[in-house]
Amino acid sequence: MATDRPGVILAGGQARRMGGGDKGFLPLAGRRVIDHVIERLRPQCGRLAINANGDPARFAGFGLPVLPDPVPGQPGPLAGLLAAMDWAAGLGAEAVVTAAADTPFLPPDLVARLNAAATEGGAVAASPDAAGAMRAHPTFGLWPVRLRQDLARAIAGGERRLGFWAATCGAGRAVFGSDPFDPFFNINTPADLAAAGVLATGQADARGPRRIR
Repeated sequence: MATDRPGVILAGGQARRMGGGDKGFLPLAGRRVIDHVIERLRPQCGRLAINANGDPARFAGFGLPVLPDPVPGQPGPLAGLLAAMDWAAGLGAEAVVTAAADTPFLPPDLVARLNAAATEGGAVAASPDAAGAMRAHPTFGLWPVRLRQDLARAIAGGERRLGFWAATCGAGRAVFGSDPFDPFFNINTPADLAAAGVLATGQADARGPRRIR
């Protein structure tokens, strides 16, 4: 079920392990990876945008706002989060949801469960890895926009770790299962893309891949 929360797909990574370019444009089951992300996230959000750097024209076909990092040098996902917060604040929203552009199987109830787990510091998703250890996925989060000045100061001070910043804010955790596979499986390498193709066509075994970011 959709909420009034705006959502931003973080697509600002440089994809070095994939040879550069936009991981979201990689082919997966007859479409692009980002098409799968949009399909899953759009019904859960009131409005949707993409955080990306470079020429925004390459995203023109999606009909979504493209938000560049508001700080130079592509310092990582914290800058993408700041762009998301600034955009959401301009909409008058109290919080914004973020999701990664390279994670095509994100949960259909992501936003609802982030909402339920949120503290004053927001919430991030988490799931167990192959060994059963709980792992946070901070690119999937619900973030109060009132924290954006704190985030800007943290980035200016050299902070680059999204997970560390979320913990500093006291963000809650929305826990998801990893059976039959981790819904936060993300594509970092050609092998990951091949595995995602198997998952997308419903041919995965009972365990499936369990990548964590």
